[in-house]
Amino acid sequence: MPLVSMKEILKDAAEKKYAVGCYNTVNLEMARGVVEAAEEEKSPVILCHAEVHFKYTSLERIAPIMLEEAKTSKVPVAVLLDHGKSFSAVIKAMHYGFNAVMYDGSSLSYEDNLKNTAEIVKIARELNVSVEAELGHVARPKSAGADGDEDDSIIDDKSLYTDPFQAEEFVLKTGVDALAIAFGTAHGVYLKKPLLDFQRLSAIRKAVDVPLVMHGGSGLADKDFSNSIMRGICKINYYTGMAQKSAQGIRDKLNSSKDMFFYHNILVWSIQEIKKDVQNTMRLFGSSNRI
Repeated sequence: MPLVSMKEILKDAAEKKYAVGCYNTVNLEMARGVVEAAEEEKSPVILCHAEVHFKYTSLERIAPIMLEEAKTSKVPVAVLLDHGKSFSAVIKAMHYGFNAVMYDGSSLSYEDNLKNTAEIVKIARELNVSVEAELGHVARPKSAGADGDEDDSIIDDKSLYTDPFQAEEFVLKTGVDALAIAFGTAHGVYLKKPLLDFQRLSAIRKAVDVPLVMHGGSGLADKDFSNSIMRGICKINYYTGMAQKSAQGIRDKLNSSKDMFFYHNILVWSIQEIKKDVQNTMRLFGSSNRI
């Protein structure tokens, strides 16, 4: 089916209190695994590619793959640029046909983040592209295995959490369609047990009327996901857990195989392992059987 607006996908999730998974894909096998999982689970889904992953696969090469998988799917799919930190990457993603972008100005001052986000929204509106922004900052520690360059101690810095009062002003002045917030999650593998600030999440939900987004969810307990969704999280970005579990599954197959195997076997296993893990998350997020 044709691409479906991320704004439309998240509107349904917000109304029915479930979350849609947004899955980073760096190659064809990952994209196919995610879309096949969504089709089998009858779930809406968001395919994404992050600017930090351009070193693995350029936007120019992955965009046609992601768009083809989305447009030939049997379920609603939006295609999003994840954590676009540069204007050039965000504009390029729109140019290549992505119908959603996340502009990440979380490392900037509040004023610059607001100003830049508002400009991105203005451009995106003309192209019918949904926009997500981040307010506060979800940590990306060096040791967490998520291409991070921040000191590990950042995970204890609660000053980076999203301020509910700022969130209200930010959404009003930028016009974003979704807001990624910081309330205790972190990108990559958790270096210590996460303690989510659910009171803050609830306060943000009361302050803004757009869907809220969780980044850095890999490794959370099931109850953390369900509690977050109950308090207003409508979109969950997921990559580290999927990348780890699928790699482990492939390694297990390689180690246990007594037959002759070839490179193309690994490609098939990749799709199977990605699909299996994504299906599990869709059931956990509550997006299965929504189509």
